[in-house]
Amino acid sequence: MKKLLSCLALSTALCLPSQSDAAGFYIQEQSTAGLGASFAGEAAMARDASIVYFNPAGMTQLDSRAFNTGAHLIIPSSDATNNGSALAGPGGFALTTPSNSPYDPSPVPNFHFATPLKGNMDLWFGFSITFPFGLKNEYNRDWFGRYDSVSSDLKTTNFQPSLAYKLDDKWSIGGGIDIQKIDAKLTQAVDLGPGLGANSFAAFDGGDYSIGYNLGVYYEATDRLNLSAHYRSQMRHDLELTSSTRSEVTGGLVAFDTQTRAEIDLPEIATLAASYDLNDQWTIMGHLHWFGWSSYDRLIATNSAGTVLQNQEQNYRNTYAVGAGAEYKHSDEWTFRTGLQFDQTPTQDGFRTTRTPDGNRTWISAGATYSFNPSLSVDMSATYIDVSE
Repeated sequence: MKKLLSCLALSTALCLPSQSDAAGFYIQEQSTAGLGASFAGEAAMARDASIVYFNPAGMTQLDSRAFNTGAHLIIPSSDATNNGSALAGPGGFALTTPSNSPYDPSPVPNFHFATPLKGNMDLWFGFSITFPFGLKNEYNRDWFGRYDSVSSDLKTTNFQPSLAYKLDDKWSIGGGIDIQKIDAKLTQAVDLGPGLGANSFAAFDGGDYSIGYNLGVYYEATDRLNLSAHYRSQMRHDLELTSSTRSEVTGGLVAFDTQTRAEIDLPEIATLAASYDLNDQWTIMGHLHWFGWSSYDRLIATNSAGTVLQNQEQNYRNTYAVGAGAEYKHSDEWTFRTGLQFDQTPTQDGFRTTRTPDGNRTWISAGATYSFNPSLSVDMSATYIDVSE
């Protein structure tokens, strides 16, 4: 019975949450200034210490030691409509209750630091703390998709020490180690049959650490044109999860397994970026991202005995995102920027779940920087993202 209930619960529970601010569940928001231009050309814009995350090779373009920190408030909204789905299990419950909007505002902070080593402006050290994947959602416990998901809470914390070296007047190289922690809390309804409840609930809670890397090149083609390339490796997580199932009827614990495991592969990311100074006031920027989402092709979960409880196909596809933006230096104090981005979803019809109700995304952004003096500034940005149905 314990093994059977674990199979019931794991059959759909281990899907990652969506409605983060990049397609899939990747979160691009690691720079407040960059957000103002939809992150157009960000890997080629060494305006502050956030370049450590987007392309550590760009640290050599900074004038001095730099520190940058910020927070984004993501405010998602969505509606789900039942177009006739129903499940008549042993308890006879039909899935007809409309859902609530499952998303609450979520803060996403970031921290970046860069410094030349021992006064050598050609050799730099940087460190970033970011939260690049995941978000939180929670549906009503009686909503029509409750057997697929009720709540999802996943986040990754990424620690990135980095080095950069300026080879000559034009070329710089850099790279970093990504030390990533993942935490997941997931619940869903299960039908345990007569006497135990058709609306019982299974819960999973756990995490993992993994190590990856990123590499970058920065090229000052001319006094006005900067080109950049960056690669971030795939991150493979083997989550150790505590799983439990409770009967809605008795309120008691029905099944418990402290050694459930699940494999999750997060995508590799490749970026090409450029920035061009039209004159002393105007800069235009652009980028092309490639996401290796096809590595997230299925979810495999096993119990403590090594029995495969789930081998669920996700069928994510590789995707791209393209963006363009402009920046205008109005005065020594004020700089304004704007940008657009198209971000393709990795999800496909026939495999999409209520934990990842994702669609192609179109960004429109605006932002500003106010400089109090050459050493202190504050960034302000806002973005609207339209997600197709």
